[in-house]
Amino acid sequence: MKTNKKITNDTFLRAARGEKTEHVPVWFMRQAGRSQPEYRAIKAKHSLFEITHQPELCAYVTALPVNNYNVDAAVLYKDIMTPLHGIGVDVTIEPGIGPVIKTPIKTLSDIEALAVLQPERDIPYVLETIRLLTEEMLTVPLIGFSGAPYTLASYLIEGGPSKTKLKTKAFMYNHPTEWALLMEKLAEMVIIYLTAQIEAGVSAVQLFDSWIGDLSLTDYNRYIAPGIIKILTAIEPLPAVTIMHGVHATHLMAEWNQMPLDVIGMDWRMSLTTARSNGVIKSLQGNMDPAYLTAPWPVLKAELDRILAQGTAAPGFIFNLGHGVFPEADPAVIKQVTAYVQAYKNE
Repeated sequence: MKTNKKITNDTFLRAARGEKTEHVPVWFMRQAGRSQPEYRAIKAKHSLFEITHQPELCAYVTALPVNNYNVDAAVLYKDIMTPLHGIGVDVTIEPGIGPVIKTPIKTLSDIEALAVLQPERDIPYVLETIRLLTEEMLTVPLIGFSGAPYTLASYLIEGGPSKTKLKTKAFMYNHPTEWALLMEKLAEMVIIYLTAQIEAGVSAVQLFDSWIGDLSLTDYNRYIAPGIIKILTAIEPLPAVTIMHGVHATHLMAEWNQMPLDVIGMDWRMSLTTARSNGVIKSLQGNMDPAYLTAPWPVLKAELDRILAQGTAAPGFIFNLGHGVFPEADPAVIKQVTAYVQAYKNE
């Protein structure tokens, strides 16, 4: 296992472990890219997959927000679709659409055909990017990540983005044996994928279950939770902080609070105070609506003060957005927010 011995700012890691910190650590989901002019210039010439397949270029993009905003952690630039090529899925990222699966999963044989991920063979560029960042470029922790099984399955079955996830749910309800196998295969892939990232040098990993809010608590516990627990239990002994993040998922907070993970990432639909009053003892990450980045400073400052007052009421708080940075966000505002959060004192 590698550790980044060059880290001089470990505030994010200490907050994730529930320790008191000198300032509130801050990073932003989708901070690498999207709103940054340097990234847009690169993206005009290269696709996402082309960038991720060039370790030096990908490392540069990953490090940009650390250098530009002075955030307390970097998040590896890649997509949740990245490992799917390695298991035999033909996926592309289409402009204006998102991930598109050429041959969606429909049958048991489709699931059985999914291969086992072999990181050094299938994603060597990801591992090399991590090594470049942790050995040469970063003095803050690097966060790796993976899509969670349900969110990945929704793309595999729907063939692309879907508002209703109807095909996914219908498959889950009508083909429980096949669904269980798909969850098992995807959980194994995630374990291998996250383990490889940790071994390459990341200090934390985040599970993105972007669409898990579509499911009820009953369905989550019946169809999804066993795979998530399997993943978290497998990586728990490894030297990395673990974060679970979902959208529209406040009904799952109590379940996540009982799982072997370090941090729960929250969107803005539940306050940090409510989470704490409901018995959540894990470290919390969040939870500003990214739309506030477009608001006038007095409005934005008031929202920052509200969230920071709630978050700092107990140890174990990491400031973030409840979702990713919008392309419309002004980099100067992101930098201003970062400095304001880090300077905040809860008197």
